[in-house]
Amino acid sequence: MPYVNIKITREGVTAEQKSELISGVTELLQKVLNKNPATTVVVIDEVDTDNWGIAGEQVTLRRTRGE
Repeated sequence: MPYVNIKITREGVTAEQKSELISGVTELLQKVLNKNPATTVVVIDEVDTDNWGIAGEQVTLRRTRGE
């Protein structure tokens, strides 16, 4: 039973985009590793940009500078 955890920043990802990620990852596991889609679990965690850091800075601050 594959378990995939996708972590993304909470920045307006739509339900449709999340659905596409879930189905795409499930299909990829089936195609590449011959895993059963019926037992494949995909979880998407959305993290506030204040709680996500890159290069020692919060993503929120980087976004305000256009990075």
